[in-house]
Amino acid sequence: MAMAMARASSGLQYPERFYAAASYVGFDGSTSPTKALTSKFSKSTALLLYSLYQQASIGRCNIPEPSSWKIVEHSKWASWNQLGNMSSTEAMRLFVKILEEEDPGWYSRASNSIVDPVIDVQMNHNSKVEPVIENGNSYPEIKTISTENGSQVGTQDKDVVLEGFGSVGVYDQWIAPPVSGQRPKARYEHGAAIVLDKLYIYGGNHNGRYLNDLHVLDLRSWTWSKIETKIESTDSSSPVTLIPCAGHSLIPWNNKLLSLAGHTKDPGESMQVKVFDLKTATWSTLKIYGKPPASRGGQSATLVGTSLVIFGGQDANRTLLNDLHILDLETMTWDEIDAVGVPPSPRSDHAAAVHAERYLLIFGGGSHATCYNDLHVLDLQTMEWSRPAQLGEIPTPRAGHAGVTVGENWFIVGVSETVVLNMSTLTWSVVTSVQGRIPVASEGLSLVVSSYDGEDLLVSFGGYNGRYNNEVYVLKPSHKSTLQSKIIENPIPNSVSAVPNATNATRDVESEFEAGHEGRTKELVVDNVDSTKLKGDLIAVLKAEKDELESSLSKEKLHALQLKQELAEAETRNSDLSKELQSVRSQLAAEQSRCFKLEVEVAELGQKLQTFGTLQKELELLQRQKAASEQAALNAKQRQGSGGVWGWLAGTPPSQKADDA
Repeated sequence: MAMAMARASSGLQYPERFYAAASYVGFDGSTSPTKALTSKFSKSTALLLYSLYQQASIGRCNIPEPSSWKIVEHSKWASWNQLGNMSSTEAMRLFVKILEEEDPGWYSRASNSIVDPVIDVQMNHNSKVEPVIENGNSYPEIKTISTENGSQVGTQDKDVVLEGFGSVGVYDQWIAPPVSGQRPKARYEHGAAIVLDKLYIYGGNHNGRYLNDLHVLDLRSWTWSKIETKIESTDSSSPVTLIPCAGHSLIPWNNKLLSLAGHTKDPGESMQVKVFDLKTATWSTLKIYGKPPASRGGQSATLVGTSLVIFGGQDANRTLLNDLHILDLETMTWDEIDAVGVPPSPRSDHAAAVHAERYLLIFGGGSHATCYNDLHVLDLQTMEWSRPAQLGEIPTPRAGHAGVTVGENWFIVGVSETVVLNMSTLTWSVVTSVQGRIPVASEGLSLVVSSYDGEDLLVSFGGYNGRYNNEVYVLKPSHKSTLQSKIIENPIPNSVSAVPNATNATRDVESEFEAGHEGRTKELVVDNVDSTKLKGDLIAVLKAEKDELESSLSKEKLHALQLKQELAEAETRNSDLSKELQSVRSQLAAEQSRCFKLEVEVAELGQKLQTFGTLQKELELLQRQKAASEQAALNAKQRQGSGGVWGWLAGTPPSQKADDA
């Protein structure tokens, strides 16, 4: 058995990637981190990077609050302290993510001094070197593949089964179908949509650089191809360019693809909606009426009938949003919604779904300081927010996850666990778990649903978990499907077909309930009692139990309503207090600024007073000099008027002297 060495082509993993990023921005000890950060980034970004580095390296802020007069130190302390109990791993991830958004080429510039990790790959006599085509260039990807019973199983991860065209014998397990063709570049925060039996991938983020390419995966043959698109221009003298973006939403509509919002290098003020015509392979910009939402990325866009419901996201200034907008796809008109109740806190990278064409569900997402696992529901008829209680195995806080609905079940992927929420009972359960760093445990991946022969297929693509991915994985859930088959005429290969005798969780629960109810009834049967009387007694007992249950249910509903009202009042008070605190802080900052200005004015007045005293002394000196001069002139005049003895001797009469004068 031979040994071979393969160099990882995907870059550094965490935490090495974080250490490389920290060293790149100035946390290497060679210079002052503050000077290095402020020389490369804006003050707000530099402050955020500093606090995330402290959180990742040290943990929760544990230093005393500096004096408010030390503005720089106090700002650094406040930014760090705001992160609270954020985990070190999450702080590392946010640090690298912000750096990639601010300086997309940092890794390539820093890679000259970074040594990529070398991975040992054990090769056996059945090993194969499979070519991977990326951006038109072919390079070998070395894998360890063993042949067992005619099917190929990849040894790199025990939780994901890589099979050929043989049947898959289990439900609720992620598998990697054998795709071929020109794979898209690895990415995350891309848009994904299924039209008929084709999966479309548009845009995304790779190493901090935004993309604008469009690829399609044929689910009949599992073959990738790149679509050469055209751009419709109304003015031939000024060519139109398709702006790369990430964090956008891709929605299928009338044999077209709608691309909404997204982060771009030079964002505009308002949200743009682009449309791709699948027949002509042409991009164009939709003309929409009404006031559009502000430009953003990381929002959710949920199709409800003929309307798109837009919630949250993050704008170009890194401001998190929780506003609500609806785009009517028939009239192409924007409408901003002012819903009642307590909305979700501002967030981005959350998941959204619609239940029964009436209820919009928002789960998870992240802010600058933390991630959430809360669930909010918007009644689209009354436009009222609520926050119901969650039951079952509630997922951990997360952001950048993806979700898709199958009937009343809402599947969520993006971390090690694939979970499902029954939207009727609001009960969570775990579908499957994976171990290790595999693409389905990534942020910014996409998840869509297709169907074959009445059974549903969840299809995931891409994501980022320390490396950028471009793999496709498929899961066939055992939960009962309410969707019609979309690709019966064009079967999917047997690699993703399920065994016919797989267990259906919903049918099992119903069978157990019926068996239990039947057993309870049999216990009430007494052989020596008249059947008519027994039937009447049984009906009376059941009616009494029904009345009791209805009474208890009414009380519970009333109690739940009271708790809901109290919770809403408490949240309202909390919101008011937060606003009041913010107002007081603003007033305090204004007063501090005014005091500073007053101190400057007092210092200036003191200098003026000193100058005034000097001028007064000079004035007194000049006045004395003037008085002395006037006195001397008067004395001289008197001497001239008297004439004296010499005038008498000269014989000059006094009258003549006066005339001469």
